[in-house]
Amino acid sequence: MNQINAAIITIGDELLIGQTIDTNSAWIAQALNQTGISVKRRVAVGDQKAAIIQALDEERRNADVILLTGGLGPTADDITKPLLCEYFGGKMVVNEAKRAHIIHLFSEVLKRPIIERNLKQAEVPDVCTVLLNERGTAPGMWFEQDGKIFVSMPGVPFEMMGIMNEDVLPRLREKFALPPVLHRSIVTAGIGESFLAEKIAGFEAELPPHIKLAYLPNFGMVKLRLSTTGSADTNAEQELEALHGQLQEAVNDVMVVAEDLTIQQYITRLLNEKGATMSTAESCTGGYIAHIITSLPGSSQVYKGSVVTYANEAKMNVLGVKQETLKAFGAVSEPTVQEMAKGALHLLQTTYTVAVSGIMGPDGGSPEKPVGTVSIATGSAERIYTQTYHLRYARERNIEQTAVLALNQLRRFILGLV
Repeated sequence: MNQINAAIITIGDELLIGQTIDTNSAWIAQALNQTGISVKRRVAVGDQKAAIIQALDEERRNADVILLTGGLGPTADDITKPLLCEYFGGKMVVNEAKRAHIIHLFSEVLKRPIIERNLKQAEVPDVCTVLLNERGTAPGMWFEQDGKIFVSMPGVPFEMMGIMNEDVLPRLREKFALPPVLHRSIVTAGIGESFLAEKIAGFEAELPPHIKLAYLPNFGMVKLRLSTTGSADTNAEQELEALHGQLQEAVNDVMVVAEDLTIQQYITRLLNEKGATMSTAESCTGGYIAHIITSLPGSSQVYKGSVVTYANEAKMNVLGVKQETLKAFGAVSEPTVQEMAKGALHLLQTTYTVAVSGIMGPDGGSPEKPVGTVSIATGSAERIYTQTYHLRYARERNIEQTAVLALNQLRRFILGLV
């Protein structure tokens, strides 16, 4: 069948002035890609009628599916719903199922009084199919015109995701009889994207045209993703598995895991398999490592806790770092993180621990220890391994990069690679 193309239109002045970061487009694009629909354009427009209509007119020329998010709230600047009603030649009517849901949401869930402005969220164009939205008051709306599909959804990310997963994606699969898109991934670390591409240039050159290889770098790791389209009359899955095996052999020395997992997901799995636990002692990351681990369901099985010792006094009083160590080597040093790790192991009684201390920026550096210097210790009761890294990013990204480096260093420590 022909390729189904999509466009994404995000609506809101807050997107254009940078007040809100557009995460919706990225999530929708990934979801559509996994469904077999190719996103050709992503457009952001403000809360202006003319701009939204222009975007609709332009995108319908080249896309089969146009997805919109935003502008569906109860305030005056939320103009998407009446605009779409006019655009598709309908009139506003009350959707009783949505009205009942809004009343239930306020009276039973939120325990708050309801006002007429809230109830008006149940009004929808009579030319659309209503997508209920169990997570909020604004319904999604599905329009079809001239062979094109238009879907309008709330801009609130978790509401949009619910509508996409529960309504939009199943309807698109049924509408277009989409074949499954197959992916196989490998996560690598310790090698840059360009060097990795050079390393597997021969493998990539031999790939058949229907197998695509993507490089997806992120915080010191590069994910390789093989993709193809499967169908009942092909051996696409077997072919992809074979190529996935060949790729694993080609990158074996830098491979973290041969699945689409984050480093924190892999670490929790590894600890579960070993019946082991871990803790963290954090200075420069301020608890961020603890955050990304505990954001995973089931992490309580392997993660015992964190000690955030930002000041030197806390390092000494809580973790037992020696004053002489801090004076001689400084807070950002391998001797200091080694003592932080020992203190965390004693305090939290875990199998393994990670300790980090660094200079995240934008200031605080020196010629000897510039901004981006970070020391990391990973260890157990038997031994401690330390390493110092030199990062080159802004503060927020340095923190995120440090967390990934720390967990990857822990992975290597557990597996006996360091």
